Amino acid sequence: MERLRARLVAVRYLLATAWPIVLITAIGLVVAYQFVEPEPPRSMTISTGSEAGAYFAYAQRYAPLLAAKGITLEIMTSAGSLENLARLDKDEADIAFVQGGILPPTDDPESSHLRSLGSVSYEPVWVFYRGPRRITRLHQLAGQRIAVGEEGSGIRGLALQLLAANEIPPDSPKLLAMGSLDAAEALQQGRIDAVFIVAAQEAPVVQVLLRSPGLQLLSFSQADAYLRLFPFLSKIVLPRGVVNLVSDVPPRDTVLLATTANVVVRDDLHPALANLVLQAMTEVNGKSGFFQHAGEFPAYKDQSLVLSDDAGRYYKSGPPFLQRYLPFWLAVLVERLFVMALPLVMLSLPLLKFAPALYSWRVRSRIFRCYGDLKFLENDLRNHYQPARHDEYVRRLDGIEDDAYSRNIPLGYTDLLYTLREHINLVRDKLRHLGTTHDKDNHA
Repeated sequence: MERLRARLVAVRYLLATAWPIVLITAIGLVVAYQFVEPEPPRSMTISTGSEAGAYFAYAQRYAPLLAAKGITLEIMTSAGSLENLARLDKDEADIAFVQGGILPPTDDPESSHLRSLGSVSYEPVWVFYRGPRRITRLHQLAGQRIAVGEEGSGIRGLALQLLAANEIPPDSPKLLAMGSLDAAEALQQGRIDAVFIVAAQEAPVVQVLLRSPGLQLLSFSQADAYLRLFPFLSKIVLPRGVVNLVSDVPPRDTVLLATTANVVVRDDLHPALANLVLQAMTEVNGKSGFFQHAGEFPAYKDQSLVLSDDAGRYYKSGPPFLQRYLPFWLAVLVERLFVMALPLVMLSLPLLKFAPALYSWRVRSRIFRCYGDLKFLENDLRNHYQPARHDEYVRRLDGIEDDAYSRNIPLGYTDLLYTLREHINLVRDKLRHLGTTHDKDNHA
C-alpha cells in the first residue's frame, strides 16, 4: 500500500506539472489551426468558350486528369473571355480561360481578386481579306467592311484595340459584329472585305480560309512595333508552303501576331486544387505544337493579371514535394497535419526540457515552506528567546514537524524530507539547550 501511495503521489505531482505545458501546447495548436488550409472541395467549375473552340477541348482533356485525383471538373460553355471574366467576378466559376489582352491595364493589379495560373498556348491573330492587292498593314483596311467578332467576345476586344492603333475608330459602322463561322462565309461570298479570327492553326475555319481562292492572309510587316505597344502579344511565323506544299500555301513566310490563352482563377482557389490544375496544364499543353516548342507552356506570358503565388512556386520548383510521391488526398492530409505538428514540436521541445526543472521545483517548494517556518522560528529563538514562551516554541516546532510528516513527497525526493527532519532536530536541540540554560540560571 505504501508503494502504491507513493506512486499516486508521484503521478499527482506529474499531473500538476504537466497541465501548464498541456495548456500552452493547446493554445499553440489553436493558433496554428488558424493557418491550416481547409480540406479542398471535391469539385471545380471551369468556364471555357463554345464547344467548337480550343478552350472547351482543353477543359475536356483536363477533366479526366483531375478525376483521377478525385476532383470533378464541371465544364461550362460561354460566349467568350468577357463572359468568363464575368462568371469569375460573380463567383459562378472557379477557373476560366481568358484571351490575352482582354483586361485593360491597371495601376494596381494586386487589388484584383483574380490571379493568373499562366498561359497554355499561342492564339494566332488571323486577318483574312479579299482581293489581289497584298496588304501588310492594318491601316490599309480603312474604310472596308471588317468582321471583328461578336459582342462580348475576346476576338472583338483585341481587334478593336489593333484597329484603333491604326486610326480606325472602334465605332465605325464598317466594323461588323459577326461570329467566326458567319464571318468566314460572308468573306467567301464577298459580303465583307476582311475578318479577324483568333484561333489555333488547326481550327476548321482557319483551314478553310487558308485554302479558299481569292482570299489572302495579312502578314504583319510592323509586328515588332505591335509587340512594343501591346506587351501581351507575341510574333510567330507561318512558314511558306506549310498548309499545302503542292499548292504552295501560303506562298510566302507570313508574320502573325499571337495572343495567349490564359487560365485565370479567383484568388481564393484552394492551393491544392491550383497545383492540380497546373499539373493538368503541363500534361495537356506542355507538348510541342505548330507554333510552340515542347515545354514552352504553361508559362507566365501575359502579365495583365498578377501571377498566383501557387503558380509562381510551381514554375520555380514544380509540384509540391508530397504530391510527387503520395496520392493526392493523402498528400493534402499530411500537409495539413504538418502545419499542426510543427508548432506542437516547436513548443514541446523547450517545454519538455523545462518540465523536469518545473517538477523538481514543485516538489521542493513544499519542503521549502517548512524550511521557511523553521528558519523564522530559529531566528526568533536566537534573537528574541523568552523563557515564558518556551512551551509555545515547542508547539510551533512540533507543528512544523507534523507538517513535514504530512507532506506527500515522491520517493525520489524523500531525502529532502529526512534532511528537513534532521534540521528540525537541530533546532529542537537548540531549544532544549536554551531551556536548560535558563533553568540553571534561575536555580543559581
